[in-house]
Amino acid sequence: MRMDRGQPVTGPEIRGFSGNGYRLDDVTVATALLLTPDTAMDWAPPAIADLTVEAIAPLLDPLPEFILIGTGARLARPPRALVEALDARGIGVETMDSRAAARAWGVLRAEGRRLAAALYPTDA
Repeated sequence: MRMDRGQPVTGPEIRGFSGNGYRLDDVTVATALLLTPDTAMDWAPPAIADLTVEAIAPLLDPLPEFILIGTGARLARPPRALVEALDARGIGVETMDSRAAARAWGVLRAEGRRLAAALYPTDA
């Protein structure tokens, strides 16, 4: 049996964890990130309870299918108003702890999914 990985994935790739953050493409280390299929941006996130559409605005152009929200060391629910505002734009929200979200990013990108991610520090 032959197994192919499919099309090579372009854009930012999370290669591991470093302290309370992420190692990208074996070079960059960041504690909090906004990710699109094309770019990774350092991010100074608000408290999860204060997360708004404006805080993640760079993720919305072009519109993703859904946004992964990595909430830190533990799962925390984002504000209902945020989820409803994204849903009104046709964007789903998947929330999980940040390490799980970082792993999901890699799997879903390899599938060619059109997604974005907002990742809080892994120890937050």
